[in-house]
Parts: sequence; structure tokens; C-alpha cells
Amino acid sequence: MSLLEIENLSLTIGETPILKDIELAIAPGEVVGLVGESGSGKSMTALTVMRLLPHLARTSGRVTFAGIDILGATEDQMCALRGDDIGMVFQEPMTALNPVKTIGEQVAEGIRWHTGASRAEAEARAREILDRVGLPEAKFPLSRYPHQLSGGQRQRVVIAIACALKPKLLIADEPTTALDVVLQAQILDLLRDLVTENRMGLLLISHDLAVVTEMADRLTILRRGEVTEAGDTARTLSEQSHPYTRELALASMHVPARPKTHPTGSARPLLEVDGVSRDYPGRRVSLFRPAEPVRAVDNVSLTIEPAQSVALVGRSGCGKSTLARMILALDKPTAGAIRFRGETITGKSEATLKPARRDMQVVFQDPYGSFDPRQKVEKLVAEPLHLLEKQPAKAERREMVAHALHEVGLGPRDMDKYPHEFSGGQRQRLSIARAIITRPKLVVADEPVSALDVSIRAQILDLFAGLNQKLGIAYLFITHDLTVARAITDEVLVMHDGKIVERGRTGDVLDNPRSEAARELVVAAPDLHRAIARRMQEQG
Repeated sequence: MSLLEIENLSLTIGETPILKDIELAIAPGEVVGLVGESGSGKSMTALTVMRLLPHLARTSGRVTFAGIDILGATEDQMCALRGDDIGMVFQEPMTALNPVKTIGEQVAEGIRWHTGASRAEAEARAREILDRVGLPEAKFPLSRYPHQLSGGQRQRVVIAIACALKPKLLIADEPTTALDVVLQAQILDLLRDLVTENRMGLLLISHDLAVVTEMADRLTILRRGEVTEAGDTARTLSEQSHPYTRELALASMHVPARPKTHPTGSARPLLEVDGVSRDYPGRRVSLFRPAEPVRAVDNVSLTIEPAQSVALVGRSGCGKSTLARMILALDKPTAGAIRFRGETITGKSEATLKPARRDMQVVFQDPYGSFDPRQKVEKLVAEPLHLLEKQPAKAERREMVAHALHEVGLGPRDMDKYPHEFSGGQRQRLSIARAIITRPKLVVADEPVSALDVSIRAQILDLFAGLNQKLGIAYLFITHDLTVARAITDEVLVMHDGKIVERGRTGDVLDNPRSEAARELVVAAPDLHRAIARRMQEQG
């Protein structure tokens, strides 16, 4: 008997069709993968099951969970189900968490609401589940707030909230997108253990075919709101009978080599980071003993030449994003200096930083959190244009925005939309459009393609490479995805516990890693060929 059954599900929002005749079932103890490109309807399917749709949404068909008619259930019935019997890991952890509540409060809240546990009992359970997802109390006390964690750490908190009550069904919408490959493997092992221990059904939504193949018993592939193929995971991906399945598999297995512009030999590096460290206040252990500072970045030095593309790789929480914030002059180093185009930017006022900000742009890890939700796309993408010496007229400004959107695979009609009207992958494309609109000399890209499906990822990497060739833009790619580093960068820096532990040409480091940190990343990286072979072997 199925735990979740979706039959002939169709969904429209206003006059726009989103889903058409979706069929899907999950049995207790089964993992079903839901795969497709960004905007294919994966997340909307999940939100329909949770009954978290916008007010203009209209549904038809049947969705039943443990015999309960989800589409006909009252809001009180759904409130009882959500979190207790059905858990959900949302795609963007920063927007899924309450910024004014501690992580302990947020994990404990659902436990207390659904079980009636005391505050102490709920906190004890919160500590246990946070420890299990890799956030031990010693390093990550319950009193921390979401903004004090890295993107990967916030994702772990969201997973802890969803799993705290051992739900019968867990819907995981891109649960490992923000995680490094080592932690991704650990989280997937945790989800697999929960499925086995609790006979929990798992709907795993992802654009990463290698991850889904490692986890899922069966696979459903969506395209433009319709099911194109469904069936046993190994058979579906080995036979690839549908052209769209073949397209996804090819994009997942191979990112074509792209020509790289090597350093120009300029006498002056574009960016120089010289002995930079960053300390944060530590946890005070007593009234009489001052808190020991926590060193997030420890004596890091690096250079980036004009037109050079450099990858900064490492596990979540190793200091990559903190280093990026200092390079962007959004955070001040505790020690050391940073120079851009030969001028020191450390400690400068905003007025004197204006030329540097024009020539140095950023793509943030969390696209939705980097946008003002009250503004339309035209204004958001055009935001960096105020840094130009000569301000463009209104018509020229709109034309520049349209061109930037076109370069990242969006259209002029998208200018009049709000961020919430886009999928996660589409919002990441918006942030890339905003970063390139001023034609900067350096783009710091913090996990720029982690939210994108494989085919769009290839297009965006082609875009980055093309701008590198055409305009000589240099890149600092902060990533845990080694395929991205291999495809687009000249040099790799491996970061671990705030230090650079290995550096060298990209192929040299990834093919023959010398440090333990680099070897860990290489070994844990998912591989679709290997995953399909293992699945086929298991089935005899």
C-alpha cells in the first residue's frame, strides 16, 4: 500500500498551467526521486502535497497521504500533518529559517507544538538531532542565530527541523544543494538511515542525477509540468528511452572543456590578498574569563591576475564565504591587507570604494536572500548601474537590463516580475545578470551554479567562460562542486579550517590531490557513471 499517492494532478496559478496530469506514488520505506530542469514543476508538486500553494492556485486530481485526502483536508488537519507526519526540507535555507529566532528555538518549536514536550525535553531532542546532522553543541550552541552560520550549516538546521519528529514522509527539495560533497554524502547517509529505521517514505527532489541515482529506488522525470518518464532508477537511466532523459544524463555526466584565458603576465595582479585573518567573538564560558576569539580565516594570501579564473574549494564552514566578504570589503580583516588593482581597499570609506565596487561584483550563494522582495527585476538587476561614472538614460538602462537577462537565458518580459515569481534556479540567473551588468574586472561567485539544473549550469558556465574570453573578466569561484572547478578555472585553492592547504593548476590538484582535505573532496564527489553501475550490480 502506498503512503503517498498522486493521481492526475493538475495545477494552475491564475491562468498559467503549472502541472498537468502528474502521477506519482511512494510506499513506506521507499525513496522516489523527482528530477527535472529548473521551473519544471518539481517544487510546485511538493508544495501541493504540503498544501502551501499561493491563493490563486487551482488544483484537480487526487493527492492522498495515508488515506487522507490532502486536497480536501481542512487547514487544521494540514497543520496537524505538517512537521509531524510530513516533513519538508525547503530549497533555500536562509528564507526557510526565522532570522530573529535561535536555531535551538526553531528546531524545538515543532517538537513542543506537536508532542507537548517541556522546554527542556524539546531542547534535549533538538541537541540530539542537530548533532546527528553535523552541528554538535560544542561548536554550534543552540543560542546561535541563522546569520551566524554558513549556507551549508543553515541547510543542516532545516534538515534537522524536518526530521526532528521522525515523519512518515519526508519531502526533501534540493536538500544538499548548499552542502560540500563530504557533508552531502553524510546527509544522504543520514536520510537513508532514517528511511530504513523508521520505514519513512522519501521524495527526493533534485537536479543532480548522480545524487538521485545513489538514493532513489524509483525515478520520475518532469519537464514543463508533465511527467516524461518514470520507473526503476537504474533501468530508466541505463536505457534512457526518452530523449529528455538522455539530454539530462549527458549534461550530468560531462561538462565540456572550455577554453580558458590564462594570466596575462601583467606586472600588477588584479587582486592581492596578503596575510589576511578574521576573528569573531567566541562563546563566553564564565563571567570572569573573557571569550576566546574564533578564527574563521587564518593568514590567507593569494593573488588573481587579470582575466584569470581561480577556484576556492573546501568544505562548508571552512572560511570561504568569510574570505569573500573581506575581498568585497563587506567585512574588515582582523589582520592583513587586500589590494585591488594596486590600491588598498582594507578600511576604506564607501565613497573611496566606489570605483572598486564598480569593477568588482558578486554572485551570492543564496539568490533569494540577496534580493529585495518588494522590487521588480528591472530595478534589482539595474542596481549596480549607480556605480557608473555616466548614468544611463531610462531607455538605455532598460535596454542594458534586457541584454543582461538575455545573456543568462531570461527574457525582457521577466523585467516586470518579482523575485518570488521565479524558481530557485531562475533567481540565481537573475543574480548573475546583476553581477555582469557593469562589465566588471572581477566577479566573486559564491556557489554560482549550485541552485541550477545541469543543462542550465552548462549554459551559465559557458556564459562565464565567454565573458572571460570577450571582456577579460577574472573570476574567483567559491565552490564545493569539483566539476565546476575543473570546467571553468585555471587554478584551484583548497581551504580547510580557515587556511589554504593546497594550491596549483586545476587538473594537477583534482587529479593528484596532495592534502587530506583535497583528497576528501575528490573521493566524495558524486559520479553518475559509478552510481548507475552500482545500482545495476545491486539488481544483479
